[in-house]
Amino acid sequence: VQLQASGGGLVQTGGSLRLSCAASGSTSSSGTVGWFRQAPGKEREFVATIRWPGMSTFYSDSVKGRFTISRDIAKTAVDLQMNSLKPEDTAVYYCAASSTRIINSQVRSEDAYYYWGQGTLVTVSS
Repeated sequence: VQLQASGGGLVQTGGSLRLSCAASGSTSSSGTVGWFRQAPGKEREFVATIRWPGMSTFYSDSVKGRFTISRDIAKTAVDLQMNSLKPEDTAVYYCAASSTRIINSQVRSEDAYYYWGQGTLVTVSS
């Protein structure tokens, strides 16, 4: 499975961006795709994930209510709609995937994801 992340860019505080993670190489009736981010000088952290079947979603507290993760089955992609962006959202965003439904207790753990895409940079100016 190859993952391709896109959609990053420069936006002002309060603005919006939509990231997309396109998957190729495999299709599965079950799976999990998540977004993680790494700000300069900080460790990579969990942002959001979606799991199917069932389309369960999980968010970090810092983005809940502002970000929405969704799956576009036709495009075999997972999007991350980011609204009300803040300077602290500035980071390189990575998408990651597993061909299985990751259990609730593990969805926020990087180690649970086997496939990783390259990052896309999001910069929020104040």
